[in-house]
Amino acid sequence: MRKIELLKKRAKEIRIDIIKMVSQAGSGHPGGALSATELMTALYFDQLRHNPKEPNWEDRDRVIFSKGHSCPLLYACLAESGYFPKEEILTLRRFGSRLQGHPGKDKGLPGLEASTGSLGQGLSIGVGMALASKLSQKDFRVYVLLGDGECDCGQVWEAIMSAGHYKLDNLCAIIDYNGLQIDGSTEEVMGLEPLVKKWQDFRWETIEIDGHNFKEILNAYQRARNNKEAPTVIIAHTIKGRGVSFMENKVDWHGKVPNREEAETALKELEENG
Repeated sequence: MRKIELLKKRAKEIRIDIIKMVSQAGSGHPGGALSATELMTALYFDQLRHNPKEPNWEDRDRVIFSKGHSCPLLYACLAESGYFPKEEILTLRRFGSRLQGHPGKDKGLPGLEASTGSLGQGLSIGVGMALASKLSQKDFRVYVLLGDGECDCGQVWEAIMSAGHYKLDNLCAIIDYNGLQIDGSTEEVMGLEPLVKKWQDFRWETIEIDGHNFKEILNAYQRARNNKEAPTVIIAHTIKGRGVSFMENKVDWHGKVPNREEAETALKELEENG
């Protein structure tokens, strides 16, 4: 399918941007940005209702990166969409840059919906936005990207309970389930299983997918859009550091960046293999 081939090409460019950004900055979080690349590529370049030329359009869909440390992915998607000049991505984490190490709405970056990165808070923000959509009789949707390690936070479960109670069918949570967090594997640090059943018990529609398979991702987003009974969670099984062989499934690359030689190797691999 041509659509999927185009999305794969876009994901490849976004991964290249992520490596360039964090290596230029000398700091950042590449692992979780690379693992969620297909999820956000499909969202921004196929599913999302938005207009980069009118970033404050009232009826736009909202995207919240609750796992704010993965913001190189967010910035790459926004730049590729045309919200700001692409060359600005290389200002990541510089003093005075609009592209800080965690998203900051006070920096005036178009397309950025919320300041995030204090983990556990993004879904609560999403619940508020989804409720606002209902109360104001708007039909915009709200998407919230969460990390699996972030699901250790109690506030996440309060937000899950609220969304299920209010039947927020315009809210879609996306879990980047790569199995690794800063201190090790999610099951060793704070076991999440049975994760699907837990969300179901809180009155959510659950969809479990391969988070690197565009066909499954697109089908999941469409199922979420068609669901008019409850909020939807997409539990996406992913690989931390996806696309760069020496980073894949390595917890060290949660918050470590490649040196010059490693960056060159990563970029070469991405160019050749995508």
